[in-house]
Amino acid sequence: MIRKHRRARRQAPSASRSAGAFNPDAVTVSARHLQVGTDWVSSLAIIGFPRDVHPGWLTPLLTYPGRLDVALHVEPIDPTTAATRLKKQLAKLESSRQHTAERGRLHNPLVEAATEDAYDLSSRVARGEGKLFRIGLYITVHAGSEPELADEVTAVRALCASLLMDAKHTTYRSLQGWTTTLPMGLDAIAMRRTFDTAALAAAFPFTSADLPAAVPTSISAPSGVLYGLNMGSQSLVHWDRFSLDNHNSVILGRSGSGKSYLAKLELLRSLYRGIEVSVVDPEDEYRRLCESVGGTYIHVGAPNVRVNPFDLPIHSRPDGRRSAPKDALLRRSLFLHTVITVLLGAELGAVERAALDRGISATYQRVGITSDPRTWNRPAPLLRDLRDVLAASGEEAAHEIAARLHPYVDGAWRQLFDGPTTATFDGHLTVFSLRDLPDEAKAIGTLLTLDTIWRRVSNPSIRRPRMVVVDEAWLLMREPAGARFLFRMAKASRRHWAGLTVATQDTADVLSTDLGKAVIANAATQILLRQASQAINEIANTFNLSAGARQFLLSADRGQGLLSSGTQQIAFQTIASPVENYLVTTDPAELSQYADNADSPVDDSLVDLGAPDAEYFGDEFEEGPAGHVHLDTAA
Repeated sequence: MIRKHRRARRQAPSASRSAGAFNPDAVTVSARHLQVGTDWVSSLAIIGFPRDVHPGWLTPLLTYPGRLDVALHVEPIDPTTAATRLKKQLAKLESSRQHTAERGRLHNPLVEAATEDAYDLSSRVARGEGKLFRIGLYITVHAGSEPELADEVTAVRALCASLLMDAKHTTYRSLQGWTTTLPMGLDAIAMRRTFDTAALAAAFPFTSADLPAAVPTSISAPSGVLYGLNMGSQSLVHWDRFSLDNHNSVILGRSGSGKSYLAKLELLRSLYRGIEVSVVDPEDEYRRLCESVGGTYIHVGAPNVRVNPFDLPIHSRPDGRRSAPKDALLRRSLFLHTVITVLLGAELGAVERAALDRGISATYQRVGITSDPRTWNRPAPLLRDLRDVLAASGEEAAHEIAARLHPYVDGAWRQLFDGPTTATFDGHLTVFSLRDLPDEAKAIGTLLTLDTIWRRVSNPSIRRPRMVVVDEAWLLMREPAGARFLFRMAKASRRHWAGLTVATQDTADVLSTDLGKAVIANAATQILLRQASQAINEIANTFNLSAGARQFLLSADRGQGLLSSGTQQIAFQTIASPVENYLVTTDPAELSQYADNADSPVDDSLVDLGAPDAEYFGDEFEEGPAGHVHLDTAA
């Protein structure tokens, strides 16, 4: 054995401390292992690979419970050299096959398989569908003692054998093997194997087979958005909702678990893809994000901001003409039943529904709107007109409904309905803020804004992918009529190329109703964040969670959760760049820091995020102050 000591050098105390933080006190070099300080290491080189590989085939090595250093060295081969080498290799293989046939011997299956692979690879390289690379894969095993190192090396070689890889010791080159796996980009072993583009892409450490629709294994850019890091394999969780059977998503978690944070991140990253987004914001949490990307912000409930539920869904066509569905008046009348039910806070009886239906028809006829579509362009009536019609009726049920509508016509909440609609919008991002509404009116405010959004989503003359985000959806779902409207919207959104995102913290209340369960069942993407112990039993039964997943949701940190789609479930950690974190965070401590600093991490270029060809921004990973892992790397 050769024992090498680090030479003592006279230098400043700070320099010596920084050098000692990296350099070991001594390195003992043996034939198959090293002793680096108190650490025992042994290096292995992979000389045999499986014939076929799949995305994430190196994941078992990356998730090995012991300490491993896995180094993948890549050297591209220029097309001319690749074509020459493939030609020579084909000549050797064909010569071997002819020699075997001439001697009357049995064919070697290994040679036959190699010849087929060589022909296939040669044709793909000739057509420009792939390139060749020289790949070196090396592993360094760490342990605390020599016996432990021997056991770890045996376990790692067995794991490699299960993956159809042949791992050999770097005998008499242990020092070179160790330095090869250090983050210096040096390959002192130079034991290479030729890979094509597809095999190299599958060997990329961030690829994963956990969510096949979300894995960016192709050369072209992935179509989904980045959700975070896989907590098991540390691969990227990249998910495309619009490639599934339906485009809906539900985000369930207790207060402070990161629901709105994740919803805003997905919103921001969806804008890069050219997806139009509309948001129902009950707590004014999306304003900073909306203003930074040049969106439209509407304060529902503020002075001079009104939404008239009697407006008929008249769509503007590209040629300047206006059109409406043939049953527009009938559908609007049925929607007004839902509006009045939510306003009154109770289901109406059969007599009251009949009186209300007659009153709605009479109200439209009073302003000249009939079943004739030519009359639908006339100004729509107001809630006050309906109250007056019901009050003038001779029916007792109509008088009672008119009296209960008083707060919304002449009372404290009249400003939302006292006039024609002013909340018009058109753009890549529109946020409806409900903070100015009192708590008693937030349910009807959510319903009216969703109806306004749905008119644009269902416009057949404008076809583009859209996403509708309903934050704190429990405000609407606690009303049976509102829950039914949300359920109908979830069922019909796919036909209009739209995805509904429902985020709520009252998971138990949502799961306790059939309509709540139906909304969740109609979401192909289901995200569970940290849950309260009181609701975990109901959640575990609804989502068929294992004991491990149940415990994970009880102890998950902020931003950690389960992404479920069909039978697949994966634990992930939300990641965001510092710029994204500035736009989406609501942590008071972080907001205070941003307020104290004059320099904002956001620049004026973000107003162009509505363009379909915009890209992600950032530089590298860092740990954020709110417990979120931030990603600055272009995804």
